[in-house]
Amino acid sequence: MPAKSKAQQKAAGAALSAKRGETQMKDLKGASKEMAKSMSEDQLEDFASTKRKELPERKG
Repeated sequence: MPAKSKAQQKAAGAALSAKRGETQMKDLKGASKEMAKSMSEDQLEDFASTKRKELPERKG
C-alpha cells in the first residue's frame, strides 16, 4: 500500500531504518515510533518506497 502523504512516507522511512538497526528506536518520535512497533518490515518498505512527487505534504 503506498503512502498517502510526504509526512507518512518520511515517517515510514525512519521506522524502517530503526527496524533494520540503522538507527536506534529511542531516536524515533510520534508516528514513526508507532509504525516501527506495529508494522512489518515489508509493510514499511512499501510505504517508504512511495514516490513523493505527486503526494501532498500532509493529508488533509
